[in-house]
Amino acid sequence: MKKPSFTELKKQLLSRIDTTDLLEVKKVHDLVRLHELDAECDKVIKRDGVSIIIKNGPQEFIKSHPSMNEKMKINAQKIALEKSIKFKLKTTPAPSTTTVEDKQKRGSLI
Repeated sequence: MKKPSFTELKKQLLSRIDTTDLLEVKKVHDLVRLHELDAECDKVIKRDGVSIIIKNGPQEFIKSHPSMNEKMKINAQKIALEKSIKFKLKTTPAPSTTTVEDKQKRGSLI
């Protein structure tokens, strides 16, 4: 899997918003930062594993890595932020009209 390029992500997101709206630009920067934090959590989890051993004197127990909980929080924040960003709608080309024997095809009333 290709390593994420956060500068490329930022460029793509900025191209899809109104860059004169400073609040929207701030949201994009915040979203990119959340993606960076998520990638950092991935590095730590990859290094330590998804579960860790806690030693408290003679006791030992296994629990999930704290970064797993952070990833869930970050993901919820990313989803909420993505929903709040006002992305520009991509313009789609108008459908071409088809002809049958050089006559305009008529649409159905149903």
